[in-house]
Amino acid sequence: MPMTENFKNRLFPVLPEICDHFRTPFHIYDETGIRETGEKLKKVFTAIDGFKEFFAVKALPNPSILSIMRDMAFGFDCSSVPELVLTRRIGARGEEIMFTSNNTTIEDFEAALDDGGCILNLDDISLIEKLPVVPGLISFRYNPGPRRSGNTIIGNPVEAKYGVSHDQIRHAYKKMRDLGTERFGLHTMLVSNERCHEYMVETAKMLLDMVEWLSGELGIQFEFINIGGGLGIPYRPEDRPLDIEAMGREITKVFEAFKARNGDAPRLYMESGRYMTGPHGVLVTKAINHKDIYRKYIGVDACMSALMRPGMYNTYHHIDVLGKDLTETTAETVDVVGSLCENIDKFAVQRRLPKIEAGDTLVIQDTGAHGHAMGFNYNAKLRPQELLLRKDGTVERIRRAETMADYFSTLNFEKSAMAPKSP
Repeated sequence: MPMTENFKNRLFPVLPEICDHFRTPFHIYDETGIRETGEKLKKVFTAIDGFKEFFAVKALPNPSILSIMRDMAFGFDCSSVPELVLTRRIGARGEEIMFTSNNTTIEDFEAALDDGGCILNLDDISLIEKLPVVPGLISFRYNPGPRRSGNTIIGNPVEAKYGVSHDQIRHAYKKMRDLGTERFGLHTMLVSNERCHEYMVETAKMLLDMVEWLSGELGIQFEFINIGGGLGIPYRPEDRPLDIEAMGREITKVFEAFKARNGDAPRLYMESGRYMTGPHGVLVTKAINHKDIYRKYIGVDACMSALMRPGMYNTYHHIDVLGKDLTETTAETVDVVGSLCENIDKFAVQRRLPKIEAGDTLVIQDTGAHGHAMGFNYNAKLRPQELLLRKDGTVERIRRAETMADYFSTLNFEKSAMAPKSP
């Protein structure tokens, strides 16, 4: 956000001890901050009957974090079979889970409908043919195309691979109605890391307008609309945060107007990920090298395999140097880099930071979403451990670091070969 003062005040005094015990690098998450954000989200939408957050599992797929979400009565948005398995392992079933996949296989759908099922949120009209059974409840992901603009992360809806087009949406629902489906929802997701609350209000209004149109055309009722995720956080200190209170007030008014016209209104769902956990996680790493050529470089013991957002998206993550304040007399302009054989393996580029010595602890902020989850193994680099700072002040390991045995495990397999027949 960068990280809240509350999180910083509880973490920084004990961070040297945590580093000594667990060793760097690691991501550490703040249970207190996650719960406070979740309760705030519920509060601002409390006037809308049936509001429910479906946490985007892709943001932070760890069972300990998912258990916190379930404790707050949240559902889960899953986009793959392993994400479904994760949520089911912590007890979620049925309509607590929304399966929003794309380019989906028949086997994916079979897994989604197994073991208590879930809400299927179809990304394309052609996927209807792949359904192993006709579900009693169905949703489609709507892509409005040129009717709306996107943002820099997801891009122009016309160019996005996601969703059912405006010209197809009526036929999609008609086809499911004719096959026997009786319960319906409507979903969209047009932006990512959006801090303009008015955009999200317009998205809610757009979906409710679609509900009125489709209901009138097809004689069906919609149980929910899902405005997706994409709620943004301020990565830079000067960034203005999303006004979630104003968003709640204005969307509530949109729902009240819909209810006044129609006598009832669907439930409101959303699938926040970054907003829920992003500001409540940091990557802690140690400075291990100092290189001074055309630029000054600070080498750390984490690399892009632990946090790829700066390299992939050229994004900013605020950095604190533990125990050192930034002043004009102590500041240096440096690149903070990892050991990957890629020049984009940089956590900060030409950043003004306090003078850093080998052994200093760097805290890279806002890694609680799409940090560890987007990790990879290029250069055979291994992803770091994850820790959780509990409400009572204890620190718990919730994922161990990868080992070389993990990396080599997929080379242990039953050999298989064939000799293709000549044409």
